[in-house]
Amino acid sequence: MYFASDNTGPAHPAVMQALQDANSGYQPSYGADTLMEEVRAQLRDIFEAPEAAVYLVATGTAANVLALATLTRPWETIFCAPRAHIQMDECNAPEFYCGGAKLTLVGQEDKITPAALERAITGWVKGDVHTSQRGPLSLTQATEWGQLYSVDEISALCAVAHAHDCPVHMDGARFGNAVAALGCTPAELTWRAGVDALSFGGTKNGCLGVEAVIFFDPRHAWEFELRRKRGAHLFSKHRYLSAQMKGYLADGLWLQTAAAANTAGAKLADGMRGLPDCRILNEVEVNMIFATLPRATHQRLHAAGAAYSLHDGPLDEGPADAPLTARFVCDWSCDEGMIARFLDIARG
Repeated sequence: MYFASDNTGPAHPAVMQALQDANSGYQPSYGADTLMEEVRAQLRDIFEAPEAAVYLVATGTAANVLALATLTRPWETIFCAPRAHIQMDECNAPEFYCGGAKLTLVGQEDKITPAALERAITGWVKGDVHTSQRGPLSLTQATEWGQLYSVDEISALCAVAHAHDCPVHMDGARFGNAVAALGCTPAELTWRAGVDALSFGGTKNGCLGVEAVIFFDPRHAWEFELRRKRGAHLFSKHRYLSAQMKGYLADGLWLQTAAAANTAGAKLADGMRGLPDCRILNEVEVNMIFATLPRATHQRLHAAGAAYSLHDGPLDEGPADAPLTARFVCDWSCDEGMIARFLDIARG
């Protein structure tokens, strides 16, 4: 009963087979492998962006911070939500890789509104040597609380950012989940709406460890290559990154795994709504659920081996009926049996 993160599940067999297939003979190193040529063509086709610059790295943090560093000068600020991954979970890596550029938090939650973005951008006086200069906007899709930006919302935010000459980066660690849920095309959700650069997630959605960085304007390509090498994220045996991504993209697997995770999340949420004293805190749009359960229920689930993130506590001290907040995340491999067992234990 593993609902701690979609990072905790296995890699998809098709991805592992693609790795095995790549593990013979010789290939040029450092991204010059023939598999990367295929991956680049696949992603350009998927995003309907024939000129896009496409690169691979092994972690989501690397994808985010190297993309942002390419779009940001050290004296600029990056606009993001207070609950953005780059703010909450990357140990100041954006500031480090961007040469000290700071983060400006926009709004109060995990989604940004155009009005809040306008206020945040204009709050930094352009051309004042004493302040940070206006830098890129970074959006998380899906957000850290499992919410989605619609195409119209992204378009409106990109319009505000571009009106102030601010480029737009999208943290798409769960981009597949968003596309599967919204039913739009990857192009509609990115460059057609105004997104300049995308961190395209693979690790949370069935890969062993690979993320793509896509610049829809190829003029950023050379700088990114230099930053990737300088930042120690250019793999020598790059074909093993390429092989994962090739297997992940083949026959639309990335959308299939995302849809499976979303479906499991919906089933788990439906079951949890019938639990005593359970309150779902978010609209379950993808594969993440935030909910409160009584401390006694959490204790029973943890004793039975359930794994998920408890957001407040402590687990072992306090009234048995006190509601404690937790996050539950389903991955592509989550099956109905695991969900059923979890719900049976939670019912007591």
